[in-house]
Amino acid sequence: MKKVLFFLALALTSCSYFEKQVPNEQELLDKELQAINWNQVDEYPSIAACEKLTDANQRKQCFFEFLSATIQEKLNPDSLVVLPPALDTIEVKVTVNPDATLVLEPQFSQDSTVYDKKKIDSILRTRLTDLPKINPALKRGIPVKSQFILPVILRREN
Repeated sequence: MKKVLFFLALALTSCSYFEKQVPNEQELLDKELQAINWNQVDEYPSIAACEKLTDANQRKQCFFEFLSATIQEKLNPDSLVVLPPALDTIEVKVTVNPDATLVLEPQFSQDSTVYDKKKIDSILRTRLTDLPKINPALKRGIPVKSQFILPVILRREN
């Protein structure tokens, strides 16, 4: 009987060794939020044609090349005869929203007075419609807004 009581007392007192300290939920959340790089996405925006690529860098390159080529194609030389000859490249600020909407804005330097900015902006807005569906960037599996500057080389025939 003494042995049974001894083992019972030992079992009851040794349970405290198996208790684990439960971490504080707020501390865990704060630690995880600090570990996340909020300035970079996990997956860049993409289109269906690039989805089959498994390498992230190849998918990114595929997307940027496709978007640049598509914009260049839509801005064919016929629509750009009103632009000054010195303008051979336009930087376009591309915003891909979480709902897959796309916003394209031409970027000009502050001291640029040579170009008619309103006219160029108007041409871009009218010519760059009906672009293919673009899947938004992902951060931890959640669609997020992404922005980047895309240099678009204009091909002019003289």
